[in-house]
Amino acid sequence: MNTSLPLPTDVRLMNFGAAVLMLVFVLLTLGGAASWVLRHPAFAIQSISVQGEVVRSHAASFRHHVVPQLSGNFFTLNLAQAKKAFESVPWVREAVVHRVFPGQLRTVVTEHEPMATWGEEGGNFMVNEQGQVFEAPVEEVDIEKLPRMLGPEGSSPMVTRMYRVMQPLFQTLDFNIEKMELTARGSWRVWTTSGAQIELGRGSESELVERTQLLLKTLPQVTARYNRTPMALLGADLRHKDGYALRLRGVSTLDDNNPKNLEGSRR
Repeated sequence: MNTSLPLPTDVRLMNFGAAVLMLVFVLLTLGGAASWVLRHPAFAIQSISVQGEVVRSHAASFRHHVVPQLSGNFFTLNLAQAKKAFESVPWVREAVVHRVFPGQLRTVVTEHEPMATWGEEGGNFMVNEQGQVFEAPVEEVDIEKLPRMLGPEGSSPMVTRMYRVMQPLFQTLDFNIEKMELTARGSWRVWTTSGAQIELGRGSESELVERTQLLLKTLPQVTARYNRTPMALLGADLRHKDGYALRLRGVSTLDDNNPKNLEGSRR
């Protein structure tokens, strides 16, 4: 009968240590080989393709803004960083980046669609259809056809929404909004393309709409008293509790040497 004797402890430890060393050696060898393969020039990014409705962005702009920010090869490139690099290009609102084997980077971009200019004149800031402020060369758009919006930092979505609410109201009398402002104190102002400045005041959206509707509904009757059309409007102050005050082009507001505004409709 054969009897197997257990190996001495020191021998078992030596065998275990040898197995661990062999495993470490194999893993290091494989890791080194994998690192060499991944860093091989054959896996460098060979080409970058840009897809989507690209109207204002151009190849030179992508080369200038994107290429210096890309590091690594096909396998090691950080796609999140690549996405940020593409979105740093003027006019690019969103970018989706994919790897295409063996060495291509494919990007689908969405450009900003300018809705208005933002801030004081002379700047390069605009607001897109989503109410986001972005910076891009304004000379690449016909800014004369865009309204101007102003407001405190972070207020662009609110100003954009109010513009969308108010513009159709003013168009009922063939007015168009040239500029809309939300002041730091929360008061709203509108300038029309016909040269009128209208103080809407503070309040909720429904309150501002109600005041504006009152003005636009009664303005033709008020201006007709002075043989004028609504286009004679120079200014309106809707901050009065029971109505509004007007200034009309070509109509004097002097009465017995007392200057005053023309009074509008009262509720």
